[in-house]
Formats: sequence, C-alpha cells, structure tokens
Amino acid sequence: MVHTYEEAVEWIHNRLQFGIKPGLERMQWMLARLENPERRIKCIHIAGTNGKGSTVTYIRSILQKADYTIGTFTSPYIESFNERISINSIPISDEEIIQLVSVVKPITEELDETDLGAATEFEVITVMALYYFGKMNAVDLVLFEAGLGGRLDSTNVIHPVLTIITTIGFDHMRILGETLGEIAGEKAGIIKSGVPLVTGVKQFEALQVIKEQAERKRAKVYELDRDFSVEDIKSVKTGESFSFQCPFGVYKNLSISMKGVHQVQNASVAVMAVKYLQTYLSFLIEEQHIRSGLQEAFWLGRFEQVAENPSIIIDGAHNPEGIDSLVQTIRAHYSTSRITIIFSALSDKPIEIMVGKLEEIASKMIFTTFDFPRAVSAKMLSTYGQLENKEVFEDWKEGIVETIDNLGENETLIITGSLYFISEVRKFILSEKK
Repeated sequence: MVHTYEEAVEWIHNRLQFGIKPGLERMQWMLARLENPERRIKCIHIAGTNGKGSTVTYIRSILQKADYTIGTFTSPYIESFNERISINSIPISDEEIIQLVSVVKPITEELDETDLGAATEFEVITVMALYYFGKMNAVDLVLFEAGLGGRLDSTNVIHPVLTIITTIGFDHMRILGETLGEIAGEKAGIIKSGVPLVTGVKQFEALQVIKEQAERKRAKVYELDRDFSVEDIKSVKTGESFSFQCPFGVYKNLSISMKGVHQVQNASVAVMAVKYLQTYLSFLIEEQHIRSGLQEAFWLGRFEQVAENPSIIIDGAHNPEGIDSLVQTIRAHYSTSRITIIFSALSDKPIEIMVGKLEEIASKMIFTTFDFPRAVSAKMLSTYGQLENKEVFEDWKEGIVETIDNLGENETLIITGSLYFISEVRKFILSEKK
C-alpha cells in the first residue's frame, strides 16, 4: 500500500526501469482485472509526431466554452505529474493519485509474475487514466493523446468516437520505422472500424498509407486541404489569424494566441473535429464557443513567453519538425530581434540536423545539458555547432543566469529542446522571477 503522494509518484516512476515495450497484451490483462473501465468512456484518440498536445488543448478549450466537462490524458508534463490526467485543464488531486496507485499497484505486481512481463511506466499511467475516467470520475468526453506511435501504443485499447492523426515526421525511428510510410503505418494503427478520422498529414507517402488503412477499416477520412482548409493566414502581434471552411461551416477571421503557422494547422484539425461532434454526435456548440475557445487556448511550454525585458521564450521543439516550426515562428514574429538560443537534447534525436536548423536564425548558440538518463552532454552537443559564437555550460542553471545577464537590447532568448528540459527550465525561470 502507498500512504503518501510522494510514495505513489515514486512507485510510478520506478516503472521507468522497464523501458518502452510496445504491445497491448499487458494493458488488456490489467484492464480485464479492473473490469474494463475503458469501455465506459466516450473519447477521441489523437496520434501524430507533433501537434497532439496543442490539438487536444484547442478541442478541450472549445468544448469547455460550450459547457462540457472534458477529461484529458497527455504527456509529458510541464508543471506537475498530475497534469497528465486532467479535467477541464485542472490536474487531478494528490489524493486521487494515491487512490489510483492503490488500485493499480496490486494488479501491476500480479502482472509482474506472469509470462507477459512487467508493465512500463506509461502503461501504468494509462491504466490509471482509464480507471479514473471509467470508474471514478465520468466526464462528457475524454481526449486521449497517444504516447509512442499508435498501433502498439498503450492507449490503443480505447474505443473512440473519433480518431485524429495530426502530423507525420521523423521521430522515434528506431521503434516506428525509417520511412514516412512506415511511421505513418504505426500512427494509422489507431484507426478503428467505422470510426471517422480527421488528419492534418500532408506528405503524399504518409497520407496514402493512412488512407489505405482507413479504407480497410471503412473509416471516413476528413483530410486537411481536401475536406477542410484554412486561408488568409496572418501572423499578428497577439498570435495568428485565419479563416476556416469545411462541409459543415465557414468561419472568417478566427484568432489563436499560440504563435506559429503550425498552430493554425493544429487549430484547423481541432475545429474539424469539433464540427464532426456537432454534426453527427449532437454536441451543442455555437460559433462563439469556437471563436473564444480558440482564442483562449494555451499550452504550457509551446512557444511560451515566460519573461519580458529581456524577452525569454521556451519551446519544447524536440525533433526536426518541431525545430522547423520554431524557426518559422521566430522569423514571422521576431524578424527584427537578435536571437540567442539555449539548446539541450536527448541522445535518440537527429541532433546535427536540429542544430543546423537553429543556427540559421541564431546569432549565438549556447549548449547545455540536464539531469536525465538520455540527455547529451553539453560538450558533445557543442561539437554539432558550426556557429563561431557559441558557449558551453554543463550546468544549465548557470548558463541561463549568465546568458540573461549578458543579453543586449533588442535581443530575444529562446530556450528549446527536450520537453523534459523545458519543464525544468520553466520552473526555474518562474521561481527566479518571484
């Protein structure tokens, strides 16, 4: 038994030792022992290389404006572990974490003794979320973000009313495949028989794989730039504006506060999903719910300005596609600023490509590291840098403080890389401001 929140979270994190083990057998075994709580949940399943968290946020925000109670399951966390399981953006309580671990821990330890092997951390957390929404706290709709891939991801035991695939890119290639087609095949594994799919995927190779899987499953596809589209995209001081159209409605001059053209794509996928809910599942959603929900949607650690004078922005751009979006956003919104970048990354990423893209816009690069099993040393990271104006800090806190002290006028500091790194940075900067 666990008696405190700290004991509960420590037990969960100790499951990290069992690594990443794709497959659904352990999930199905545990859920059967818990009387299959996943079957009692109305949900949307969201997979994709990038944009999952933002798309979840837009959908949640719109539906909240329409007075629905919305559960979310997301990863990783930025401020606290509890936020991975939330209702209306409010993380579940410490007491509920204790209660969930008290239920799931005995089942997990039984599983450890079977031929199926030990459950991973992500599997345990997924079971906790399914039990929470299925047995402890029913909501109108749950938005489930897939972890790694889709086909063999722990979340793929759910039975959604709608599936979403946001984007396809080169990430986790050692597990998901070497080509866009192979990666798309894994993501497309979330498509269920007869359950419609909304997708923002644009690459022909990836899209063909997804559409072929949807056809086999007799799942209707709503495809960006074919079944729904955006136009009149403008980067403005407060974010982005655009117009949206689909078979179920047209909305002119929508606004989002999350910056970047990629966020327009995420928002459009969210609006298409919401229009599906409204049209076919009788969700009562008005135009104003969509407008205000989009405008007020906010996702921690995604091009988030955490300080002014000097301007400091954090962004969890943890793969090449994320870096591309970051670079594009900086060019659109900070074209007149000198850019200093602090970067840290994990060893399973294509670091040389990511650093090269960042150096296209940086006047100075600062390489650092943080306390995480797969984090690359600052010295090793710096070997990928070609910019003459670069520095190395093995102590990331020291690097941030010294960099901020030396920022000049009209200079913007961008801190980016691993989301685990960004989580630590955000806490540090906000505590220093206080």
